[in-house]
Amino acid sequence: MQVQPSLIAPKKQPRLDDEVRFLRSWIEKPLAMGAVMPSGKMLARTMASYVDLDSDAPVIELGPGTGAITAALVERGVDPSRLVLLEYDPGFCALLRNRYPEATIVQGDAYRLRDEVAEVLRKPAGAIVSGLPLVTKPMQTRLRLIRDAFGLLDTNAPYIQFTYSVVPPIPKSLPGVTTEASERIWMNVPPARVWVYRKG
Repeated sequence: MQVQPSLIAPKKQPRLDDEVRFLRSWIEKPLAMGAVMPSGKMLARTMASYVDLDSDAPVIELGPGTGAITAALVERGVDPSRLVLLEYDPGFCALLRNRYPEATIVQGDAYRLRDEVAEVLRKPAGAIVSGLPLVTKPMQTRLRLIRDAFGLLDTNAPYIQFTYSVVPPIPKSLPGVTTEASERIWMNVPPARVWVYRKG
């Protein structure tokens, strides 16, 4: 795990640059990326809508990439200082440090969630927002991730995951877990749905 604070002021970059960066990374490692383009605005806003603005608890984002969902969280009113952004790609980490200097950027593997954020998480998280390509992973890996996520979340706090798949990325029938799903977001490319899991 590598945590580095940023002292660089945030800069706005054209969305086209983000799409080029994302596409380049996808070509190099398609299974790690899971998408050809960053999340669309409607999808990102839908994910952000499930985060409680009245809380000051940390919001962990898994696989933020170029920060499409991060931007939606900030636009919704989430204080950037609440954000813990866990990203594997060092190039994306540098970009995120530049854009969100108040956020905590952790370069590491989200599938080792508990170990990666242990040093920076001072209290239970108010939400975990995931852009990870879960459906490319074995079910055992997905279940381990959700178990670790619930271990970091505050009572009734959401784990928020999007998927392009028509089936939920994590089974709806987990004991003691409640689930809800958004309508399918047809304006996203490709169309996606947001699933929200809470420990009951």
